[in-house]
Amino acid sequence: MEKLPKIAFPVIIAIIILIVVITKSAVTIGSGEAGVLYKTFGGGVVTDKAPLGEGFHIVAPWNKVFIYEARQQELTERMKVLSSNGLDIQLEATAWYKPELENLGKLHQEKGSNYLERVLKPAIRSATRSVVGRYTPEQIYSSKRDAIQQEIYDETKKIVDDQYIDLVEVLVRDVTLPTAIKDAIERKLGQEQQSLEYEFRLITAQKEAEKQRIEAQGKADANKILSASLTDKILQDKGIEATIKLSESPNSKVIVIGSGDSGMPIILGNQ
Repeated sequence: MEKLPKIAFPVIIAIIILIVVITKSAVTIGSGEAGVLYKTFGGGVVTDKAPLGEGFHIVAPWNKVFIYEARQQELTERMKVLSSNGLDIQLEATAWYKPELENLGKLHQEKGSNYLERVLKPAIRSATRSVVGRYTPEQIYSSKRDAIQQEIYDETKKIVDDQYIDLVEVLVRDVTLPTAIKDAIERKLGQEQQSLEYEFRLITAQKEAEKQRIEAQGKADANKILSASLTDKILQDKGIEATIKLSESPNSKVIVIGSGDSGMPIILGNQ
């Protein structure tokens, strides 16, 4: 085998070095992710530029890229909190969140990749305890659940607004009360429901009675007006008209003129 030219060895070494450099310099950021660039000899974390987006990137081999999930994420926390009267309540809350992309460098520099443990979890726990402590177990279990959910979101958002985290929503998914308290509340709610049903039936009956009274009054007023309009003269005229029509009938009859009450005719049939 012929010996390789002396120049071949440096070329081979250069190619190997180039491959190593490219391998160390190539960064691929996946779908729904973003990268924070750290410059070892250039001031550390880059905070004044947009983070690296999805796709293939070449960076200096002595620099680093820290990759973050940029999509909306979910955090579920189950907590034991106290109501306004000091009773223990188990509450499960879910937060939807994502990092602020325009401040991703600052988030990495000030909070780090575990910002969930450092910022968001303590914030939602603190807000939940503060809000639930203003309500009774009955309100938490039934009537005020939506309001409590909104207040937890508002208070958590105040805490994380300047922490480079975008809080999308907070959902109260489950509320567990002590068994005795839960049973008492359900009995009370059942009694209130029965009372509302009875009140509804009573109001319905009253409305029906009022409707019937109005209808009866209307009929009475109509009869009164009709009676006032029927004078003796009108009745006689009507009687004469009826007599004429009957006399034209083919059926045999006897008509006695002027023998009825008020001089009205008496009509006798075949009998």
